[in-house]
Amino acid sequence: MAKKTPRAPYVRLTRPLVRDAGELRPASWDEALDRAAEGFRRNVEAHGPDAFGMFSCARATNEMNFVAQKFTRVVIGTNNVDSCNRTCHAPSVAGLAAAFGSGGGTSSYQEIEDTDLIVLWGSSAREAHPIFFQHVLKAIRRGARVFAVDPRRTSTARWADRWLGLNVGTDIPLANAVAREIIHAGLHNTTFVERGTSGFAEFAASVEPWTLEAAERETGVPAAAIRELAHAYARADRAQLCWTLGITEHHNATDNVRALINLALLTGHVGCYGSGLNPLRGQNNVQGGGDMGAIPDRLAGFQDILDPAVRTRFAQAWGREIQPRHGLNLTDMLAAMGAGTLTAAYIIGENPTQSEADAEHTVKRLGLLDHLVVQDIFLTRTARMADVVLPAGAAWCESDGTMTNSERRVQRVRKALDPPGEARDDIDILCALARRLGHDWRYERAEDIWDEVRSLSPIHAGMSYARLEERQGIQWPCYSEDGEEPSFLHSRLWETDPEARGRPAPFAVLRHSPPVDRLDQEFPLRLTTGRRLDSYNTGVQSGGFASPLRRGENVELSPEDAERLGVTTGEQVRISSRRGTVTAPAFVDPALRPGLVFMTMHFPDEVNTNSLTIEATDPIAGTAEYKATAVRVEKVGGN
Repeated sequence: MAKKTPRAPYVRLTRPLVRDAGELRPASWDEALDRAAEGFRRNVEAHGPDAFGMFSCARATNEMNFVAQKFTRVVIGTNNVDSCNRTCHAPSVAGLAAAFGSGGGTSSYQEIEDTDLIVLWGSSAREAHPIFFQHVLKAIRRGARVFAVDPRRTSTARWADRWLGLNVGTDIPLANAVAREIIHAGLHNTTFVERGTSGFAEFAASVEPWTLEAAERETGVPAAAIRELAHAYARADRAQLCWTLGITEHHNATDNVRALINLALLTGHVGCYGSGLNPLRGQNNVQGGGDMGAIPDRLAGFQDILDPAVRTRFAQAWGREIQPRHGLNLTDMLAAMGAGTLTAAYIIGENPTQSEADAEHTVKRLGLLDHLVVQDIFLTRTARMADVVLPAGAAWCESDGTMTNSERRVQRVRKALDPPGEARDDIDILCALARRLGHDWRYERAEDIWDEVRSLSPIHAGMSYARLEERQGIQWPCYSEDGEEPSFLHSRLWETDPEARGRPAPFAVLRHSPPVDRLDQEFPLRLTTGRRLDSYNTGVQSGGFASPLRRGENVELSPEDAERLGVTTGEQVRISSRRGTVTAPAFVDPALRPGLVFMTMHFPDEVNTNSLTIEATDPIAGTAEYKATAVRVEKVGGN
């Protein structure tokens, strides 16, 4: 196949831009900030604070995310703040919080290396999380078994002892069948179930219909493989269950997460060293953004915004009452734009015109805004729609502060370079806007912001910069500077004293709900989307260079489907859904089973995959069903 010439790379923004007569033109910082602030003021005065929405950035520091959500709640007066956590792991946060009270992964990376069995469910970790996968490889070298549960036989699955290739959207039937087999074989941990959980009887009754044979018919996974997974997971002394977007990007994603949590509760594989439940985060600070309160229902430290004592503590520190209700999440904000009730938006480091499901619908909604301000390092497709574009100095080597990874480890990052041209630090920009809107914010150092976080968030209280330097990162919770933080969470569930145990972790009764976008004669194939090792998200940072790994976007087909269509690798095909059509080269991949198609969102300037995906969302978390789109594929120019 002939190599495609890479598109020209995005050029760093170095000057502010403002829109005049429909076009963006260079402007001074004073003009740009004045326009941005005046637009926000005008919209709040006309429509109220809830007509404003903030999209914060999961690649920026904890300190930036803290200031962004504070700007939203204090300067504007709304809880309408969210980040790309909504696109990927909001269901993980919701599911873990419902079971345990907090939304972080339960284990450390070291425990991955020391465990006996690893289940990677809906996770192509080798490509999507290559650093984490090194810990998996270390575990394999010391004898750990690996099960991969994924519709595709990915490069991750090829490292596994057993691959369970399930049909897209059948995770709950599979998990329920695993649970039923564990119960019927008498392998559930009765001590832990009685001590640390609730609702077992109802749960056991709910999984009873999911025999191995029934699950095989629904999921496509052989009954023998389901039984093997059930026995291996239940019998392991230590077991880690890890997942990614194959679990969370569904219309019933929170239920998917709860289904996996059920398995850990059933076997006692949580709350002890070496066993745990771990959502693998896709961006460098998606965990930290949520921890800092850049979500609509929680304040920093994952504190419930509906708790009067929590709101009072923040109001006393900030000098403004916090609204006693949940704000709009990212999905809700986009819907409110379409309805005309959200009229102004401030987007920092996100590119929703290319990352959101049914992307062209998102473009139309953003186009309805009275005032859009985008703060970024590149002129993305979203930035090209803005009324004001603010150039940020927020590349990985241009910021000082902290970030939090998937194991809840807070680590220092340090500024090594000044941003190019007139670009300014994200926090400086936020504070300059706050001052124009009547709040005299002047943080001298990132550490000043972090100390404010520590004063308000109990789980971060013991993490001074000095201690973070000394320890080379600390996992939350860390309540005091002389205390030790646990490497794993929820050990309380094993306590014999009921008072020390606290609230038991509830089992969830879950029903199977097939993908919303149903297959039929017109759209007979199932498109699922994901990531590749060589590229990153919407391609802004990784798409504009030549690489021996980079092959651009493809429509990946099974050999059987390619033969039926008369298509070979490199030939152009047209792929259509009920929402749109794109054209791209075919790539015949034996990792795919018949009926399954795979694409990424890495190359939207060439092929906008998200113009195909469906906007059906999880009602709890608001995450869209990127993983289950009904499509048809046709050979371009063919019969």
